[in-house]
Amino acid sequence: MISNIQSLISRLQTATYDSDGSQKMKKVLFLCTGNSARSQMAEGLVNHALGDQWQAVSAGTEPAGYVHPLAVRAMAELGVDISGQVSKSADEFRGIELDLVVTMCDDAAENCPVWLGDGRKVHISFKDPAKAIGSEEERLAVFRRIRDEIRREILGFLSDRDQE
Repeated sequence: MISNIQSLISRLQTATYDSDGSQKMKKVLFLCTGNSARSQMAEGLVNHALGDQWQAVSAGTEPAGYVHPLAVRAMAELGVDISGQVSKSADEFRGIELDLVVTMCDDAAENCPVWLGDGRKVHISFKDPAKAIGSEEERLAVFRRIRDEIRREILGFLSDRDQE
């Protein structure tokens, strides 16, 4: 797990540039409390759909230590494999130059973290699918709904920003 995190940090620290000197890929950090579901799904979606323009990572202020299995299943339905992603601490990314930090916590009661590093900060709220109750199929339906909300909101937001 530590080598995976070190590899991510190394990739983020190595900026690539176009021939005109502009940065080729923008860097975005998705930040939640547990880094087990929402931010993991956002990381996978962005790297899958916008990986030629954005390099995405995710982290949490209190990492759960795992990626939620239902998040992995919901993403696999779209052909996005996040099974190799790991739950990471926000502290791992302090001091890394980022273009954007997106906090994803549902509300202030969830103690959404404040990012103190570089990068423009925005808050785009999503309910925590890990808190869903019911049968496995009912909980998976919640993960699917949140996945689709993240796909629509985050990919749309980053696509618009890429035009700036």
